[in-house]
Amino acid sequence: MTRALAAFAAGVVAMTGDHVATAQADDGKPRRIVSVNLCIDQILLDLVPRERIAGVSFLAADPSMSLMAREAEGLASVRGSAEEILALDPDLVLAGEYTTAATVDLLRRLGRRVEIVPMATSFAQIRDVVGLMGRLTGEAERGEAMVRQFDSRLDEVRRRAVVRSDGPRPRAVAMQVNSLASGEGSLVDEVLRDAGFDNMARNVRLGPAGQLPLEALIADPPDVIVRANAAADFRTVLADNLRHPAFQALEATRPSVHIPMNEWLCGTPRIVQAVERLAIAREELHARAEAAR
Repeated sequence: MTRALAAFAAGVVAMTGDHVATAQADDGKPRRIVSVNLCIDQILLDLVPRERIAGVSFLAADPSMSLMAREAEGLASVRGSAEEILALDPDLVLAGEYTTAATVDLLRRLGRRVEIVPMATSFAQIRDVVGLMGRLTGEAERGEAMVRQFDSRLDEVRRRAVVRSDGPRPRAVAMQVNSLASGEGSLVDEVLRDAGFDNMARNVRLGPAGQLPLEALIADPPDVIVRANAAADFRTVLADNLRHPAFQALEATRPSVHIPMNEWLCGTPRIVQAVERLAIAREELHARAEAAR
């Protein structure tokens, strides 16, 4: 710990030492919760009354990244340093698995309660994470209700997919900048499956970091292209795959669905919105096929 940081921490402890011991009300619920992770932010904002949230990550109010940008407006934002978190005098800090270890260690040494929340990469893990956060924040019943609503909406999408299916599932691929696609075992793969699609990226050898070669896409094109990004959103070479003439020619001959990145970036119950939108796209594709018969 640097001298400046040590002095700062000592000052915070001196000013708020009594509060640390009495911050929680008689019901045992933390009253000044700080989240330092975008995905945790969004679950927290759905789970806990605003007056009990002392701060969220700076990304929570960015509408390109967060589905809860409007709800995060006006809340204190943090970038993950111990100094800014301590200044908010939290009685519970929710950190991600990759939150800076030094920050977590310092906060704990200063007597602050820090809980590590895993990142959900499947629907099952979303349920687990919401349940965990419900217990940590004293909102277990609200967490259970969120999970029930999530499952109810998923069940409705699956039911409709079965009722309206009388042939092979259409193939889809979710393309991002830098030719990134999501293969088997990913959250996006589960989104596509529950919306009634087969994920093309499951059966293609992906390159570094999950890159799908343009040649493979053109040689065996899917029925639907799902995009999280528009080429115009990026001026760097990372989006050149979306600007490539061959990709644009393919898009001109295939249905294309835009699901904004903020709808499926994080494993939260709100990802069901992406499933529902893709299910609608699948139904429209089915209707066009029926009309063409």
